[in-house]
Amino acid sequence: MAGRRLFLLACGLAAAFLAPPPAARAEPAKVEKFAVSARPIRNFQLGSTESRFGPLEFVGGLELNSGSWDFGALSGFRFLDPGSRFVGVTDTGFWYFGAIERDAEGRPSGVADFSMQQMVDGNGDIIGEKWTTDAEGLAVRDGIATVGFERAHRLSEFRLTPDDMKGPLRDLDFVVPAYELRRNRGFETVVHSPADSAHAGARIVVSEKSLDKKGDIFGAVIEGPTKGIFTVARSDGFDITDGAFLPGGDLLLLERSYSVARGVAIRLKRIAGDAIRKGNRADGAVLLEANMGYQIDNMEGLDVWRRADGATMVSLISDDNHSILQRNLYLEFRLHGD
Repeated sequence: MAGRRLFLLACGLAAAFLAPPPAARAEPAKVEKFAVSARPIRNFQLGSTESRFGPLEFVGGLELNSGSWDFGALSGFRFLDPGSRFVGVTDTGFWYFGAIERDAEGRPSGVADFSMQQMVDGNGDIIGEKWTTDAEGLAVRDGIATVGFERAHRLSEFRLTPDDMKGPLRDLDFVVPAYELRRNRGFETVVHSPADSAHAGARIVVSEKSLDKKGDIFGAVIEGPTKGIFTVARSDGFDITDGAFLPGGDLLLLERSYSVARGVAIRLKRIAGDAIRKGNRADGAVLLEANMGYQIDNMEGLDVWRRADGATMVSLISDDNHSILQRNLYLEFRLHGD
């Protein structure tokens, strides 16, 4: 009997040592606050003092840096207050918040009150995996943020609580069949349509480079009276990285191309509001095109806002991919004739 008890005890100890440890609850996501340095950019075109580029007038910009390892990879962003407080997401799975500071002439001069926090799941645990936290697109309305994720494709709603962001409230139907979404080319544009438009405030999504059989880019109105799939014409190797509605109801899209030979280029394209409808192939005029002869980088974020004097403003940000060869830029333009 004693021998049997010793045998069972030995088996129990072996099982305890060999069995995997119980899953430990991850640490909650902490809000990291730190300073961001900003070098003003006065001229958009290298070697030129010209400020007007078609209908767009360059107002100013910033090259942003920080000593924090987490800083960078800035993707979608939206202003919470016109031209001032903002919220954004990174493709490394962080939220970021801050405010644009301005000089006496109203040009961007710095960034204040900057903070970052890792995204968490429904249990409040840090996700931390690139596969599931590749956040690219962002829309904000009535205290709710809608985020578009690539790789593990989804659209998720979150309640905006800058001091302690929680996990998603729910995931949304993105209408486009999941098998049509390419692995790293999902929804980079997530935007609320104007409340007084035919879409009645519905959210609209456009993918980066998920193409139909004709080579055009998938998009969709995901809710409301005009719900359905449309496409955006793709041309000259440009993909779509963000979008925002203009005050008159047209959609402004930020496009980007890259090749080893030519480097990075960007475009701003204006799509008529009534071209965004089920089954339609939408296209529009190019308002701005810029290459490496301009102060650009991997431009991924776009927002449109009204200045106090009524001017329509367009703001862009870049994703440096945490590379020493790239920069985090904030650029600001006034759109004339809107």
